[in-house]
Amino acid sequence: MARTLIERYTLPEMGNIWTDSYRFQTWLQVEIAVCEAQADLGYIPAEAVKEIKAKANFDVKRVLEIEAEVRHDVIAFLTNVNEYVGDAGRYIHLGMTSSDVLDTALSLQMLASLDLIIQKQEELVAAIRERAREHRYTVMIGRSHGIHAEPITFGFKLAGWLAEVIRNQERLHTLRKTIAVGQISGAVGTYANIEPRVEALACEKLGLQPDTASTQVISRDRHADFLQQLALTTASLERFAVEIRNLQRTDVLEVEEFFSKGQKGSSAMPHKRNPIRSERLTGMARIVRGNAVAALENVALWHERDISHSSVERVILPDSCILTHFMLKEAVNLVKNLLVYPENMAQNMNCYGGVVFSQRVLLTLVEKGMNREEAYQIVQQSAHTAWNTKDGNFHNLIAKDSRITDKLSSSEIEACFDPQHHLQHLDKVYQKLGI
Repeated sequence: MARTLIERYTLPEMGNIWTDSYRFQTWLQVEIAVCEAQADLGYIPAEAVKEIKAKANFDVKRVLEIEAEVRHDVIAFLTNVNEYVGDAGRYIHLGMTSSDVLDTALSLQMLASLDLIIQKQEELVAAIRERAREHRYTVMIGRSHGIHAEPITFGFKLAGWLAEVIRNQERLHTLRKTIAVGQISGAVGTYANIEPRVEALACEKLGLQPDTASTQVISRDRHADFLQQLALTTASLERFAVEIRNLQRTDVLEVEEFFSKGQKGSSAMPHKRNPIRSERLTGMARIVRGNAVAALENVALWHERDISHSSVERVILPDSCILTHFMLKEAVNLVKNLLVYPENMAQNMNCYGGVVFSQRVLLTLVEKGMNREEAYQIVQQSAHTAWNTKDGNFHNLIAKDSRITDKLSSSEIEACFDPQHHLQHLDKVYQKLGI
């Protein structure tokens, strides 16, 4: 999954973060930071650290070759690094355990991925805000249960999306603090063979905070939080995608995905213009959600450490980061190029002769002194007649009903059918969002 998406879809920098080369580079980064911290505290010679920094390197193919024999990834890595460093290599990994390297380096990978995801999230915020501003006054029908309800604007619909992506953006920034932790605490996390001061210095050099109380691993609630936030971010994208799919249906056609020149929708039916990007987003969100469940399963490890989480994370972390980044990239493109059809919105809103204005008629009758139950029954009768009759017209039925015309003048009836009444307070929403 991850490799396919790297090759076909993602920007190079996101795919690079989850390669073996990048992973081993972060391991080396951690090992060197610890050596520097050890030297700062006088535990190893400063000259040795200079030599380590000058010579330390690795060869991915060689590491994997050694791992095939020793069946231990960190040992294979350290063996290869020492082939470059020589005698000074004896100071590398002093007092550390494998998870010190693995978990601290993994935090660096997650942070690098999250920064790219946040960047795309910011692009999505900007794109939705721009389209919401553009369609601030584009009137359409609001729907509940999939059924016509009352007028809104397309800008108002997008305002709801904007508020949601801003919340996701804030969550992602908070998440950055949650995962920006490292551990250099040795076997079972007791610092028996390495000082907490080394951990503090090394983490500072890496731009991390020492974990509050690691065992032999950083507790997986942090990683579960990471996956859950990605799942929530992509769930929002799915919500927007499902809405676009519904609004693009042939019998609705109020918006439509951009259809490029030369694009084809069906091998059999030349007329087809399908919402393929939205459908793709819908499907991919399911994968990220499933991965979040796997991350929750990783929280419960045996005692101070086992490695049941490791094999899972090798799949769910790259895939989820790559998928989320790609989905955001697709969503930005989708929103920027979305085709909007105000004429169809107006036509749909006024079908059945403006039956969606039934509440205004009801409330106006009540304001004129009619009993609410009686008013509801009268208005509902006309609404259902219009709804269930070919070419039914609610406005005309209302205008001809003496029970209503006895209470309302023709101008008062016309006022009930003015969509602007429903939009009079939307500026308050727009102002809160900077639209």
